[in-house]
Amino acid sequence: MPRYPAPWWARRRKIQLPYINTFKTIWEYEESFLARRIDFSSSIGPECPLCGGLHCCRQISPYLRYAIELFPEFKKKRIPVARFLCRKTGKTFSLLPFQLIPYFQYTLSAVLGTLLLGLGCRQTGQRGFHGASVQVDPESLVTPWLVACWLMAVLKGLQRAHAVLGRWYDLNAISIAPQRAMGWEEVSAYLLCFGWNPQLHSRPVFCEVLHRYCRTTKRFLFGIPSQERIRRSTFSMEKAL
Repeated sequence: MPRYPAPWWARRRKIQLPYINTFKTIWEYEESFLARRIDFSSSIGPECPLCGGLHCCRQISPYLRYAIELFPEFKKKRIPVARFLCRKTGKTFSLLPFQLIPYFQYTLSAVLGTLLLGLGCRQTGQRGFHGASVQVDPESLVTPWLVACWLMAVLKGLQRAHAVLGRWYDLNAISIAPQRAMGWEEVSAYLLCFGWNPQLHSRPVFCEVLHRYCRTTKRFLFGIPSQERIRRSTFSMEKAL
């Protein structure tokens, strides 16, 4: 018998959980994974995240997914992702390293770095979407439309996490009203709260932000994992009916 009730998403077929780590890049993660130097068990803990039973899950063969990095240079490669089987339910879950975003081929560093380029372009009077897209490697196939999609994805993630992030960062300067403007200005406001200095073009302390949020909530800050995509799709259909 499980010690705790199973979470609602334990009934889903595909489940993605964040793997919090200290690797500086996704390539360091890959190297350690292939060398079998990662102890995933310590990250999961003794309780199975699906059924709550002690020492219930076991690691099975991983799956591969693409990771595209843009900084400091363009690189595209398939990355192994760890998978585990819950012996009680027979269901599997994967641990996606937080350097990646669910259902995004481009790494978190690539997405955030490109958005910082866009913010820099706007400070000089240029168009952020276009300016950012022309500053990355042409082989990366980054377009203004893709940059716009990234901006909205990051903004929605920050908005969803606003209450939790407000425990650690002073977000009083950011409006949470329904009519608030969505775009570069609001993302810039969040970054400033996290410690970004636009004059020095320094990168925000996103590692700290991500570590805190993921460890506290066991959820991804950006992107929608498999289990939540199914739930949101069902909710949207119910609203339509």
